[in-house]
Amino acid sequence: MRDDKVELSTKISYGLGALGKDFACSIIYIFLMYYYTDVAGLSAAFVGTLFLVARLVDAVTDPMMGLVVDNTRSRFGKFRPWILIGTLVNSFALIAVFSTHMLTGPWLYVYAAVTYILWGVTYTIMDIPYWSMVPALSSRRPERERLVVWPRIFASIAWMLMGGYGLWAVGILGDGNEGEGFFYLSLAIVVSFFASALITFFMVKEKFSTSQQAAKFTFSDVKNIILSNDQLKVLIGVVLTFNIAIQLIGGFAIYYYTYAVGREDLFPTFALASGAAEIAGVFVFPWLCRVLPRRKMWLIACAFPMLCSVVLFFTGVFSPESALLAAIAGGVLKFGGGLSNGLSTVMLADVVDYGEYRTGQRSESIIFSVQTMLVKFAGALSGFFIGIGLSVVGYTPNIEQSEETKLGLRFMMIGTPFILVILSALIYRSWYKLHDQFQDRVIEHITTQKGQPAQG
Repeated sequence: MRDDKVELSTKISYGLGALGKDFACSIIYIFLMYYYTDVAGLSAAFVGTLFLVARLVDAVTDPMMGLVVDNTRSRFGKFRPWILIGTLVNSFALIAVFSTHMLTGPWLYVYAAVTYILWGVTYTIMDIPYWSMVPALSSRRPERERLVVWPRIFASIAWMLMGGYGLWAVGILGDGNEGEGFFYLSLAIVVSFFASALITFFMVKEKFSTSQQAAKFTFSDVKNIILSNDQLKVLIGVVLTFNIAIQLIGGFAIYYYTYAVGREDLFPTFALASGAAEIAGVFVFPWLCRVLPRRKMWLIACAFPMLCSVVLFFTGVFSPESALLAAIAGGVLKFGGGLSNGLSTVMLADVVDYGEYRTGQRSESIIFSVQTMLVKFAGALSGFFIGIGLSVVGYTPNIEQSEETKLGLRFMMIGTPFILVILSALIYRSWYKLHDQFQDRVIEHITTQKGQPAQG
């Protein structure tokens, strides 16, 4: 019988890998739209379109990277070498992205497009093998639920610090020059990024590694693994709609509080409360999974961002400048986000098992490439909606906005995410089935009939 218990030292070391990794991506998802429009001077519509185009590239490169990882055979396993390589190349891309403000004229747009697409591709190299390690460290769902708490907590800490103190750090490092501030902040992030990757590389080892003689995957296998897994398709719909909603609120927040409310200082309050609540959500996630029916957990997670929209609506009507209500809105939003972070990773590990149950082929990295792609697609689609939405409502940087523009900002911050979260809950309730006895049957099958597809 395999030892599926993950040691505490492994959990902490694995979690620390997410700290630097999420410092490197949180600055992109929280501030890049603002940096491009208000610092570098790019048009909002161009930025939104760029975010979307870059993700079309990822739709090809992410599964390809999953294929590369699953075909990797080395004395360090198949995941850790790519975590280190990806961290190195993505660090250079991150610095290049936050050098955009140094250019002017038509080359500004070309440089922004090239460096941002490069950032997305290189982030894939590191992120896919990182999350793909989860099912390779334990095959037991309760142990996976306890394991994913650690990277999610460290990731939430990174997002909380970046959202709460990012602009403050930019001001300090740039001495009032936001362009230089973002550039120097990216340099500081790279240091923590590489240090955390080294910790994961040396301290985390997969228990159930692929043998040197294991069959390798082909491009046709990638197509079969993804297209034949109906639960993967359902999970894509569930997670994508939820994450777009969360990132829409997070992306609009800086514009909403700066221009619609007229209190830029409320954004750090919102972000800090969001980060703290996300950590709390991740922390209580395993406990909630033990005391509440697993099939209800995603619906519970969806209830919190819906409540955030309600709080924001009534705050806008009765007390738009209340710091307490801004904190409450951020808190309920990301508490649900914390639950969803833990759930989505464990659910994807379950989908890996289900894929083996259906096809007889087990591919952690190809399936987990979908998670990386979903995070980036959610960021891209929310960025696209933000960019186009800002243009539609007549937003102009660094000036007082019209009442019509402020009303448009409020709707995009409150109404659209509410609808998307409802859609996520409906998809989950209607089609996701990896619960209870069915999931137990999947695990029993792949344990007793390793490599053989399920009949029927």
